[in-house]
Amino acid sequence: MSTKKKLHMIGNAHLDPVWLWQWQEGFQEVKATFRSALDRMKENDDFLFTSSSAVYYEWVEHNDPAMFEEIRRRIQEGRWEIVGGWWIQPDCNIPNGESFVRQGLYAQRYFQEKFGVTAKVGYNVDSFGHFGMMPQILKKSGMDYYVMMRPMPNEKGLPGRLFHWESDDGSQVLTFRILFEYCTWGKELDLHVARCAAELREPVGELMCFYGVGNHGGGPTKENIASIRRMNEDPGLPELVFSTPNRFFEDVAEKGVSYPVVHDDLQHHASGCYAVHSEVKKLNRKSENLLIAAEKFSSIADRAAGQPYPNDFATAWKAVLFNQFHDILAGTSIEPAYEDARNLYGEALAIADRNMNYALQSLSWKIGIEEEAGMKPIVVFNPHSWAYPANIELEMGGSVKDGTILVDETGSQVAFQAVQSLATANGRYRLSFVAELPAMGYRVYRLRTQASEARLQISPIKANDYAMENGRFRLEFDPATGFISSLHDKKLGFEVFRPENGGAARPVVLEDKSDTWSHNVFHFQNAIGEFRATHVKRVEHGPVKSVIRVTSAYGSSKLVQDFTMYRELDYIDVKVTVDWREQFRMLKLVFPMNLVFTRQSYEIPYGFKEREHNGEEEPGQSWVDYGGIARDKGVVYGCSIANDAKYSYSILNKELAITVLRSPIYAHHDPLVPDMNGHYTFIDQGIQTFHYRILPHEGNWEEAGTVKRAQELIQRPVAIIETYHEGPLPQQDSFLSVDKDNVIVGAMKNSEDGDDLILRLYETAKVATETTIELPHWGRTIRTKFGPCEIKTFRIPKDGSAPIREVNLIEW
Repeated sequence: MSTKKKLHMIGNAHLDPVWLWQWQEGFQEVKATFRSALDRMKENDDFLFTSSSAVYYEWVEHNDPAMFEEIRRRIQEGRWEIVGGWWIQPDCNIPNGESFVRQGLYAQRYFQEKFGVTAKVGYNVDSFGHFGMMPQILKKSGMDYYVMMRPMPNEKGLPGRLFHWESDDGSQVLTFRILFEYCTWGKELDLHVARCAAELREPVGELMCFYGVGNHGGGPTKENIASIRRMNEDPGLPELVFSTPNRFFEDVAEKGVSYPVVHDDLQHHASGCYAVHSEVKKLNRKSENLLIAAEKFSSIADRAAGQPYPNDFATAWKAVLFNQFHDILAGTSIEPAYEDARNLYGEALAIADRNMNYALQSLSWKIGIEEEAGMKPIVVFNPHSWAYPANIELEMGGSVKDGTILVDETGSQVAFQAVQSLATANGRYRLSFVAELPAMGYRVYRLRTQASEARLQISPIKANDYAMENGRFRLEFDPATGFISSLHDKKLGFEVFRPENGGAARPVVLEDKSDTWSHNVFHFQNAIGEFRATHVKRVEHGPVKSVIRVTSAYGSSKLVQDFTMYRELDYIDVKVTVDWREQFRMLKLVFPMNLVFTRQSYEIPYGFKEREHNGEEEPGQSWVDYGGIARDKGVVYGCSIANDAKYSYSILNKELAITVLRSPIYAHHDPLVPDMNGHYTFIDQGIQTFHYRILPHEGNWEEAGTVKRAQELIQRPVAIIETYHEGPLPQQDSFLSVDKDNVIVGAMKNSEDGDDLILRLYETAKVATETTIELPHWGRTIRTKFGPCEIKTFRIPKDGSAPIREVNLIEW
């Protein structure tokens, strides 16, 4: 056997379908690249080509069927290798866990259907970091190996080019970090091969060397191939073989070498991408959660109301998955690309909204609601697998008169208040109340406008222009700055925020002259100012909630924060409206925490990650928690911040910050230095809105329900105004429940083939758990064990006599 070292020459073309160009140009670039690869195969019997991303093949299938058949033949020959197993090479921090599942679900099923193969190697060579739960998702999508490049060695030290990457559930994938770059120029490859050869180390005498013109496609050239043949005659170089990632991993797996294990996120690269372009990130979270909720109720309505399950969810998901491409969702493409992204999100949201409405109204129409003069039934649907109280608001016609009361299905009165309508017109108001909702089900409330019984008299919480106080918390504002001056936990007698640090919910403006990616910038700490209050005033007050509005200004920009305190709920909700007019600036909301011996936890896709509080910009999903010991109290305490639109956080000197926005130039890539007198379009100019929730808690976040409270914020209940009618369904019902707080339903949908129910759950607290899942309407019970952070998927046939099976993420 030869002992000569070997470089596996991986012919590829990195295809950015969108970046410094729009998708239509990327569409043509894909066809031209695939045509070139096929031509190189005709010229060279030993040439092999590697390519990912199912969407490219679907484009070719629909636009050039003859070339698609040619590709199919080359795949069958083993000369064209499918890698990746995902719809696109996405940003690998910002999509939620279910989106990563769907990347594999739609791509692997497509590859199997069209080519009779599935990808064995995960492949995200240009993504700007990789979340720590990815090994489990890869493994359960049929991929045992992974190829990545960023972060580079100067950004994250790793024990070798080859390592086992392990997620919190224990899943491992053998991972390769690409040497230097994934693409090359179109001429001779001598310099590239020489530097790759210098990386060869015993005991593994083989590495991959990627070549081919990329980014705007292109692929291996005639000159590339000729230079490989020439260099292979040089005895001073390792053996150069035309190869693929599958062949490389098969070779190194046979060597019996023990590779090091990396149990970590793979971060950081391009840290500015976690925050830049607020709109695309907000639309991503909104689309994901509306689709997930619509699928849940569509699967329920199919079984409980006979409403046919829609056939266009895949179209909607594919639109969202395409927009998760790493140069779209990261915010780094040219401005017109985001008009295209809006169009795709619009398609996805319209499909989800329509399907949700069909499902909910089919269910509400079958609820038996008795006729009653002057009564409006309100059906409130809960998309989550646990019961909880939720603030419900909906637009109503008319006005609240004497004799108007709100009752539940038992006739018990429920406190409500009228708040400002979204319409500036007579005869409209907005009804606000707290609904006690059953797990993944609904409840009927009745607004009686001609009631004979007196309205329930409940005193509002204490509130004036600068302070609010309910049974648990007292919240105070500094009238000069508009910052929170005190959040006092009355139960513990504890100040949640450090009073000496200038206030909380503090809008801090930082200088940020970095490019769109923030290349080589890992900390944003150059504060140059703060928004200051122009107006602080109580604007809502009643038996359900009170609201203090803080209006503030900085430069040409305006910020409005509406702080809501509820009588019955132990958290503070905040609606933020920003009118941003600054350039080369960043905005953070800062919260100084009053804790010692701290730990900092961030939600990541289908999991969480504890990180250091070193000021680095960090990616996170919908919540972050700052926990520890309450200063001067000695007990475990923490504060979670959840939000419905942002993904970027930092923690330094016990100050937790949400990065609200950045305002660099569109698609500005260093080292180009902008002309200070030039004309450019800046990102995130104008008005945007989002919501966040402040969740102080005794104990740690796992016990306090942070995961659930965040899910309740980003996937909200839906209320429908109904009429009276007969129907077989009761006025309160639950279709699914889970008996353990740390096991969450991530998806509930019909199967991709057939009409089985697919139920996906995940463990949230890194605790081995035995749980029972009840589906009472269908007489189904699942008793199962979850390992720490494990994701499980069950396939439940409609035929109640057929067994329930645990399947992988591809539903196989």
